[in-house]
Amino acid sequence: MTAPVSGPDVRMSPLSAVGLVASREIGTRFRSKAYRVSTAVMLLLIVAATIVVKLFSGGSGADATVGVLPATSSLAAPLEASGKTLDEKIATSTVPDEAAGRAKVADGSLDALLTGAAGGKLQVVVKKDINGKLKNVLNVLAGQVALNQQITGLGGDPAKVNAAVAGATVAVSPMEKPYDYDGQQLFLGIVTGILIYLSLMINGQSVAQGVVEEKTSRVVELLLSTIKPWQLMAGKVLGIGTVGLVQMLLIGVVGVVSGRATGALDLSISAAVGTVVWLVVWYLLGFFMYAIVFAALGALVSRQEDVGGATMPALMLVIAGYLVGISVLPSDPSNSFAEVLSIIPVFAPTVMPIRLAMGGVPVWEAVLSIALVIALIPALIWLAARIYRNAVMRTGAKVKLRDALRAA
Repeated sequence: MTAPVSGPDVRMSPLSAVGLVASREIGTRFRSKAYRVSTAVMLLLIVAATIVVKLFSGGSGADATVGVLPATSSLAAPLEASGKTLDEKIATSTVPDEAAGRAKVADGSLDALLTGAAGGKLQVVVKKDINGKLKNVLNVLAGQVALNQQITGLGGDPAKVNAAVAGATVAVSPMEKPYDYDGQQLFLGIVTGILIYLSLMINGQSVAQGVVEEKTSRVVELLLSTIKPWQLMAGKVLGIGTVGLVQMLLIGVVGVVSGRATGALDLSISAAVGTVVWLVVWYLLGFFMYAIVFAALGALVSRQEDVGGATMPALMLVIAGYLVGISVLPSDPSNSFAEVLSIIPVFAPTVMPIRLAMGGVPVWEAVLSIALVIALIPALIWLAARIYRNAVMRTGAKVKLRDALRAA
């Protein structure tokens, strides 16, 4: 049996070795039909999501549209103001006569038609039934109309009374700075969390599966005859990470462009771009942190069917952070438990991006979470390299973790 070629003359520089392995991974995966199809599907889903959001948000952006006649047009402004009081956006539209207004109600162009206000009661025409929120707004308006009639009957000026009432406000003094985010920021935060979670699951698992594939085909023996184990591991992680980064950038850019083009995303360009930047930053940090671990855990087994079990401990950390992010933060952005998890390195990649997209994260927390992840990565590289070096050449039964560490 011929001994593997070795010696200083055939070994390349560390950077060249890592780059060679990385370029091989990049080329292989870019040519992969599965990669191209999955990327195209995700891009189509992002575009479809922005279209659906736009369709369901309504063309006028109003919660209800009410028609008014020339005789009731003076109630349009008070009606909109009443809606604002109850956090209901009401749009009014003047119609020439009652017949035209009824026709618009019948075809769905109007939710209701305000035909009159007599005896302290509003006369409203609807197609079948009235929305509960719209009814509450109209009840507030009816009360205001009745009050104005009583003030007029007593010789007062309804305009002055209404101005005084409108000027009466509540002074709120928060003990902590409130979170400044809206529905779109919430949506972006959830989408960001989902994308990073899927990327860590898919690309991280790809690293482990690639390691096992090379062990099974004995390709790893040939590769390790010319390069060192840590170079092979680093090149694989770098190559798959680059492919995933391209995918994340495409999704982020297409999502922002599609959202702006359809009108579903009306956040400022700076806010939208900021979300994409954080998406990329946390993808890179999360991927390199977990991919290193996945590579080491993948080296412990020799069969593809054993990859899931070997990587399960790391996967559970990814899943736990993701579940906290999408289940707790949307309803309770200031949740203390989620805030703490977003700073702990193993949970930060799936929790902190959601908080950042929603807004209201103190700068020191964002900086601290990034610093802790960056500080942890070198330690993980050192530990993973020990495991990988001592397990990647051992085929057959699963290598126990303590044996891989003890053999170093």
